[in-house]
Amino acid sequence: MMSVTRVTTEALQQQIEAIFAAAGFNAAQGGAMARVLTAGERDHCKSHGIYRIEGTLRTAMAGKVNVSAEPVVAPDDGSALVRADAKGGFANAAFELALPALVEKARRLGMAALVINDCTHLAALWPEVEAITAHGLAAMVMCPSYATVAPTGGTKPFLGTNPFAFGWPRQDSDPYVFDFATSVAARGEVELHRRAGKQLPEGWALDAEGNPTTDPEAALQGAMLPFGGHKGSAISTMIELMAAIMIGDMTSPEVLDYLGTTTLAPRHGELILAFSPEAFARGRAGDPFARAEALFEAIIGQGARLPSQRRFRARAESAAEGISLTESETAQLERFLTQGFAAL
Repeated sequence: MMSVTRVTTEALQQQIEAIFAAAGFNAAQGGAMARVLTAGERDHCKSHGIYRIEGTLRTAMAGKVNVSAEPVVAPDDGSALVRADAKGGFANAAFELALPALVEKARRLGMAALVINDCTHLAALWPEVEAITAHGLAAMVMCPSYATVAPTGGTKPFLGTNPFAFGWPRQDSDPYVFDFATSVAARGEVELHRRAGKQLPEGWALDAEGNPTTDPEAALQGAMLPFGGHKGSAISTMIELMAAIMIGDMTSPEVLDYLGTTTLAPRHGELILAFSPEAFARGRAGDPFARAEALFEAIIGQGARLPSQRRFRARAESAAEGISLTESETAQLERFLTQGFAAL
């Protein structure tokens, strides 16, 4: 039987922070990354949990992210825009710094946008979404990646996995949240299949010659496919336009050219939108939150589940029983702490 250790969320976060501190990360960068990776592990999202520590360290060792960066929020220009310069560091540190300004503008103006430039992002997007819904605001978050996905009808990687997330605040319940890649699956899922020696489901990927493949190694050398065919391809292209070109940052092909590899975390920009439901519904009949609850209840009443319900159940389990780590995961964390970059 596999040996499992249970640790508290706080203990795991402190351990990850210590790993990053030992590798030279400052408190802003290491703390933000530790919080988001711990959240992934806490919510049983293995592809965005401690699995990402290795990629984070590898990117730092290659000098492709500034682990000493102190992000800066631009002075308020009176518009609905908040601009954060990540200074080559991780997007999460810049987001945490800029969140109060985003919330204030969205409440005052009805909606606001946060643009993060010159950042590295390799974590899930739902932590940003949930941080905004916690303030009673709806949120949309998107960013490009690097070119690993073939557009519908194409055979070569050009688009990114280009994640997109949305959240709606609920007053007496967990928020309504979805977060998904515009590819059939996140690239991390393909890597986890490779490590486990498992074949991919059909329809996930193409090999380097443009032929369908279920071999994760061939998929990593070829291209992933967008979800929903032309629909996913179109949404992914929209994200290239809005969260790269529109904010003056790199597109997924440009990111791959900059890095020269898909083994490092991508550097690009991020676009975060926040909306006040009360402001948008003002002057119209009905409470937007009550109407949303009626919508959710109707969905659940058909026997369907809301997205992220499984994740919220996992979060409650972790709070009550601790986060489960296998013996190999525990050993890997110890190697990262004691050996640093030499453990890669």
